Amino acid sequence: MSDARYDIETDGIMFDNGGQFDIGAVGAAQTPWWNRTLCAVNDTWVRLGVMEGDFHWHKHDGEDEFFMVLEGQLDIELEDRMVSLKPNQALTVPARVMHFPHARGRTVVLMIEKAGVVPTGD
Repeated sequence: MSDARYDIETDGIMFDNGGQFDIGAVGAAQTPWWNRTLCAVNDTWVRLGVMEGDFHWHKHDGEDEFFMVLEGQLDIELEDRMVSLKPNQALTVPARVMHFPHARGRTVVLMIEKAGVVPTGD
């Protein structure tokens, strides 16, 4: 899904392995809906998202998706419940589970996903 509201890229990795970087500084320099791959760890991507407002219902057929809130509040609506995450709280959404992220104000989220994931869903 391509949507002009989202500044999401999956081409390229911002930081090479072995190099130090400041996640807080990267997040602070961005505006919503920015989402990039910070680094790769084996067969996974560590991504950073700066969000505000609602995303959309979606799922990933072949990948789990890990969310950890660094700043703000992220409510993740699942088909059967709502999970509210505040700083230093996390949730793994299993593959094939429909979910709808709602960022309550400016929210910075660290995500860990299988390399090649389509962030907007399948």
